[in-house]
Amino acid sequence: MLTLDKFYIDGAWVDPASDTTMPIMNPATASQIGTVTLGNATDVDHAVAAAKRAFETFSMTSREERLALLHKLRDATKARLGYLAEAMTSEMGAPATMSLEVQADAGLGHLDYFIKALESLEEEEVLPNGDIVTREPIGVCGLITPWNWPINQIALKVVPALATGATCILKPSEHTPISAQIYAEIVEAAGYPAGVFNLVQGDGPTVGAAMSRHPDIAMMSFTGSTRAGTAVSKDAADDIKRVTLELGGKSPNLVFADADLPKRIPESVQGCFYNTGQSCNAPTRLLVERSCYDDVLTLAKAAAEAQEVGDPTLPGDHIGPLFDKIQYDRVQTMIQVGLDEGAKVLVGGLGKPEGLEDGYYVKPTIFYDVDSTMRIYREEIFGPVLVITPFDTEEEAVAMANDTDYGLAAYVQSGDEARVSRVVRRLRAGTIQINGRGPDYGSPFGGYKQSGNGREGGSFGLEDYLEIKVRPPFAL
Repeated sequence: MLTLDKFYIDGAWVDPASDTTMPIMNPATASQIGTVTLGNATDVDHAVAAAKRAFETFSMTSREERLALLHKLRDATKARLGYLAEAMTSEMGAPATMSLEVQADAGLGHLDYFIKALESLEEEEVLPNGDIVTREPIGVCGLITPWNWPINQIALKVVPALATGATCILKPSEHTPISAQIYAEIVEAAGYPAGVFNLVQGDGPTVGAAMSRHPDIAMMSFTGSTRAGTAVSKDAADDIKRVTLELGGKSPNLVFADADLPKRIPESVQGCFYNTGQSCNAPTRLLVERSCYDDVLTLAKAAAEAQEVGDPTLPGDHIGPLFDKIQYDRVQTMIQVGLDEGAKVLVGGLGKPEGLEDGYYVKPTIFYDVDSTMRIYREEIFGPVLVITPFDTEEEAVAMANDTDYGLAAYVQSGDEARVSRVVRRLRAGTIQINGRGPDYGSPFGGYKQSGNGREGGSFGLEDYLEIKVRPPFAL
């Protein structure tokens, strides 16, 4: 049984002020695998004080010094990739192959492009009027990350803080504390000065709120639900903090009849089910041109029936369990809602797959003939549940795609380049994937509307951690 009862503050592993604990659960077996201590406002105070002291000197470091540390961070991350993957498999159920090749690899992929971004960053430039603009680190940053992509989101927040010369306090999801602790050990191994990076485990209402309200934190970066992001914004408002949010989604996937259906439909179904549907940018609304609707249903049914569900400790391209009982119950409730609303079930439905009764496994499910007024069409389910709805015209497809409170991602499948260009121009979403290909590491990630604000990744991901200072040239 693992016990996480230390926080990383001011360059040392210290005893928390709090003695509140919660179990760490394995979602594949519904069994306890450890215990984590949850912090309180006093722990946040200690971490912020350390980060504030460290900022005085770390903010003055040169680009070359910070690049050298980032390369050491890369070496340390690469050495611990296997441990990160094992942690995420055990604490949130990511299958072993995906956990190593995608979940853990994100810690390297994002880091590599932040290094490139820092190398090309103009820290000082002369404006056409002769004035000089300087880009400087914003200050102490509070970083709150989710359980569904633990290291991906930690890297997208911690690395730009370290790259720009800011200091930070990381509050990972209390449900995935193991991978976060390993990442803190990685930062420690890279040799960052005391106080530059700090880790406080805890929940949102306690530690997250204390960070958002803290007067010495200059910026909050949050990834999670729209509801929780609203709370962070309100808590941060009194101090006029900068707040960046990466929130929920209900991403449309537009399929036109001229697409390569035998290839694109299985990809679309697998994309929805990937990570057991627990991705904010998952293509969960399949909007299909009516002339190919029946063909798409046939292909989607076959793809869903071929989707294996199984033990996440085993290698392969199967999907694992949902990450906890609360999420399992929520997905089951939404499947029942779909049934009650009159949506037709193409495959899947209520209950667990045969032979997987112990963990929080669910049946990959597809509803079809789904009306745009139905809750399963409009609400984020966060499980392997796909809804399919027909459209008649390009105009109608775009209107249906944009008929959502969210705007994180959208997907377009078509063999007509001119049509794709027209449609993409009109979609209100921050990331567009076309014919199975999406943006890569180094590109900005974020959304419109209630999917948040700000962008993460690459050069755009550095901007939120920088302040702008302007001055005239020296003259007597």
